Amino acid sequence: MARLASMRETGLLLIIAALCVAMGFASPYFLTWDNVRALLLSFSIEGIVVVGMTVLLIVGGIDLSVGSVVCFAMVVTGKLFLMGLDPWTAGLVAIAASALVGALIGGCVTRIGLNHFIASLAFMVIVRGLCLALTQGTPQSLFALPAEFKFIGQGTVAGVPAVILIFVAIVTVSDFALRRASLLRKVFYTGSNEKAALYSGIRTAHVKFWVTVLCSALAGVAGVVYTARFGAATPTFGMGMELNVIAAAVIGGASLKGGSGTVLGAVLGLALLSVVTSSLILLDVSPYWQDVIKGLILLVAVTIDHLLNTRRGSR
Repeated sequence: MARLASMRETGLLLIIAALCVAMGFASPYFLTWDNVRALLLSFSIEGIVVVGMTVLLIVGGIDLSVGSVVCFAMVVTGKLFLMGLDPWTAGLVAIAASALVGALIGGCVTRIGLNHFIASLAFMVIVRGLCLALTQGTPQSLFALPAEFKFIGQGTVAGVPAVILIFVAIVTVSDFALRRASLLRKVFYTGSNEKAALYSGIRTAHVKFWVTVLCSALAGVAGVVYTARFGAATPTFGMGMELNVIAAAVIGGASLKGGSGTVLGAVLGLALLSVVTSSLILLDVSPYWQDVIKGLILLVAVTIDHLLNTRRGSR
């Protein structure tokens, strides 16, 4: 019980629960099934991106291109489908293309020696430009997508949206693997002390490279699911998503300096942001002030992360 009480996830759960109770009194619509379902759907697909970002933060990296890569996967899927390719093959090609973006970023980091921030910032602009070039800046309407493909974004299983089931499956497997799999423990070792990990025989460059690829590939998966959900591909989709994803991971306990974090914590961080956003909308708060409030939440999370790292460093 003492260990449970000290876990960051427990604190986040309590905060989310307290917010939900308070909003239950403040608005009669907040705790309705329709609103809860909308909340879950709002962060389920983005949660897939959060998983990849969390693992990358743990290894000591960061990826500012995930929003652009999500859009890129949507555009590639839509473009190939409109050219006559079946949507499943088009989706797989889009995920592979997204992973290739991650490989290019990882190559810039591990081969050239660029910082993750700079490399991913450059590819954020490059990939967004590709999205606009491939579509000529015009949204692609994909109403002709077959029903079986749309099912992954719009269908339900026993009343539960398929999107949520996909999200839960990815989060469960990722969280378990990150906590238990000896192979993925190298991610923590590399993020905690890369030089020590290298001396102990861990190929840290390979670890950082493949984690970067994983992050982009999961963004590609999210893009394909978004395509099935909306039946369209908009070249401006996903702008600002990277900030929301990074904020969720940091709020959930992932350190910007690497070496710590959990998938579950990051997902709870995303859930907290979604609850806050939903609450502000129901309370009729101006969209401009919503951004200010979410920015303050991120500032508090980063400050706490900095103070915790400073305390650990002084011991």
